[in-house]
Amino acid sequence: MDANIAKNVIKIESKAVAVQIKHIDGNFSKAAALITKCKGRTIIMGLGKSGLVGRKISATMSSIGIPSMFLHPAESLHGDLGMIVKGDIVIMLSYSGETEEIKKVMPILAKMQIPVIVMTGRVKSAVWEGAFCIINCSVEKEACPYNLAPTASTTAMLALGDALALTVSNAKGFKREDLAVLHPLGAIGKTLTMRVSDIMRKGKDIPIVFETADVKETMLTMTSSATGAAIIINKKGKLIGFFTDGDLRRKLQSGANVLNENISKVMTKNPVTVAPDMMAVEAGSILKKHKIDNIPVVDKNNKPVGILDQGDILAEGLI
Repeated sequence: MDANIAKNVIKIESKAVAVQIKHIDGNFSKAAALITKCKGRTIIMGLGKSGLVGRKISATMSSIGIPSMFLHPAESLHGDLGMIVKGDIVIMLSYSGETEEIKKVMPILAKMQIPVIVMTGRVKSAVWEGAFCIINCSVEKEACPYNLAPTASTTAMLALGDALALTVSNAKGFKREDLAVLHPLGAIGKTLTMRVSDIMRKGKDIPIVFETADVKETMLTMTSSATGAAIIINKKGKLIGFFTDGDLRRKLQSGANVLNENISKVMTKNPVTVAPDMMAVEAGSILKKHKIDNIPVVDKNNKPVGILDQGDILAEGLI
């Protein structure tokens, strides 16, 4: 295996994407404005590799608040043009601008008075006559050693499609909360919707000891809870400290005989805490920042309502 070939492909394709910055011009802005104002759907059309890129762009748009669907140009010529209605717009993807099916469908879209945004590597192609605007996605060369197989060009087209989608999404005021509605499941859904209260250990699983307990009693509580930590509370039930197996090891390594010590003398006072309504991914960042494995969860009165363990967050794929 020649790793240099792989490295060269990445170099060529990354350069092709970087070049697209100069194509964020008036035509790009015109296209973004049209999609933003569109009252219907953004229909993506393309054949071959461009069609595959089009499916991805359409999926991205739909997921960030831009109603979209993919329509195969060949199928459109056999009745599927009926899927396009007044108020829709079309983004036509064709790097060469020479595909027969696209040559045939462009005049029909014009008769239907459907605005067409073109994304192509050949902006001067006659087939684009009548297009609303043309976005240039040309590249210097393909990553293919024969400069034939669509590689760098499709990567560049995809990058421009993502740029267009996110520009429009921002212009439409799409927010994090809207994303949560459209992504109820999977890693994205969890990141956007899962709160500490959804995964924290609660009830009998909270390792709680009173401030009057000694270290030995605290160790038993820590062991039974399998969290390796204990929440220390006062007689009013409010959190006053936290003690972990790491704290215990450090005390023992120092030579101190702590097993019979009162826990209030060796605990960490005023520990870092999280609230039950905090986003779980945010709590995971706090654990990572402070390099701790678990953290007390307290209510607004500083009373423990749970404990969050790093393992639970990892199990959900949030960190």
